[in-house]
Amino acid sequence: MTRHRGQLAIVLHSHMPYVEGHGVWPFGEQWLWEVVASSYMRVADVVRGLPVTVGLTPVLADQFDAMRGAAGDRFVAWVNDSREYCFGEDMAAFIKVDRPELHAALAPQLTDYRVAINRFENEFDRDLNGMFDDLGASGVELIGGPATHPILPLMASDFGLDLQLSTGRASHATRFGPASGLWLPECAWDRGLDAALARNGVEYFCVDQSAALGEQSLDNLDPIATPAGPTAMPIDWHTVAQVWREDGYPSAPVYRSTFARTIHDLLPYNNAGDGWSPEGARAQAQAHAESFLRSLAARLEVYSTERGSIGTSVFAADTELFGHWWYEGPWWLEHVLKMAPEYGIGLVTLGEAARDAAPTTREIARSSWGRNKTLETWDSPRVAEMVWNQRRAELELEQALSRADMDGEVAARARAELLALQTSDWAYMESVGLTGDYGSTRFAEHLAGFERALSELRG
Repeated sequence: MTRHRGQLAIVLHSHMPYVEGHGVWPFGEQWLWEVVASSYMRVADVVRGLPVTVGLTPVLADQFDAMRGAAGDRFVAWVNDSREYCFGEDMAAFIKVDRPELHAALAPQLTDYRVAINRFENEFDRDLNGMFDDLGASGVELIGGPATHPILPLMASDFGLDLQLSTGRASHATRFGPASGLWLPECAWDRGLDAALARNGVEYFCVDQSAALGEQSLDNLDPIATPAGPTAMPIDWHTVAQVWREDGYPSAPVYRSTFARTIHDLLPYNNAGDGWSPEGARAQAQAHAESFLRSLAARLEVYSTERGSIGTSVFAADTELFGHWWYEGPWWLEHVLKMAPEYGIGLVTLGEAARDAAPTTREIARSSWGRNKTLETWDSPRVAEMVWNQRRAELELEQALSRADMDGEVAARARAELLALQTSDWAYMESVGLTGDYGSTRFAEHLAGFERALSELRG
């Protein structure tokens, strides 16, 4: 059980659309507040001091900065007023209708919010970027991303690529120090992108090649050398899929349901429709962690036997999955990290794995980790107008800046609106159709702001 079979690089990608100051409920700031309370603080406690990689997008870090002021006031008021009222109403109703098990299921959730607010105000002094910075000082690897989480293969020019990459990397360095790695938004890749990454100082990043190679292919455990130099680290989707699929671990009957809600939007039920029990759910999370490690140890053993070297499984997932979408996720993650050495699995950061690798040379297929592993979520007839407006705006700004003051206030405003326009979030919302017109409305607002700035810039 203790023989070294291979390596596990856990990469947690932290990102939220820029919702601060743009609506509250059902779409808006409540998304951010929910994941702060249910995911980020809990995950930080689990990974602190361990060789785990945490990505933090500049968009999210900007919103954390805003929460030190008025946005933080709104977060505190939302918990102390709205959440306390909703929990009080539903818990009283469950006692009235003789459903004590549902009352008991809500009690620890209310405690979660109270603890989160206390830590936000006192332990972190409202500085959530400081919380992440402390993780970096503890040994966790922090990586950033482009400025606003765009789909890089859909950009129109080197100007646009460099603006996103340089702005994002500067943002990360200012807050957390320089990073050699970068999270490629949506793992979206196309040929030639490595050149832009290289000239902006990126040394390694993640890609998803499970469609091109097959989910079970051992080639997904091999880092890949790109022509321009940066190392591509394939995600081991065969391993990730145990968690991130329709019938994955979070669908277990005893886990808390994310979809069965009360009239006040609270979550007292498990996936089987009964009252949620934290004791039973925690036991299941530990059992799933053991199952995960057994499966991964066997996969790494096969790789080692067949190839005579140590394989690296990159397990990448959204941080928000752990706690927000899968309440028991932090318990599962904690047990995986604790028990991995017992299964002969070494824990490494993405940077350690990339630097120690002898990368293979292989063509990287155009891909993403989105629907059907293509770019169709962000590039389809449904969102065609968004795509073309993004590309048109990028080319128009490049042309305008060649003739105008590049360092003035208007130019800065035009660049900011372009970056906001280019985020992948607006097209994603429109494609999945679960957020009403929030995405299209936000896109239209930023497009109008860009066109006003561009008109001034042209003089």
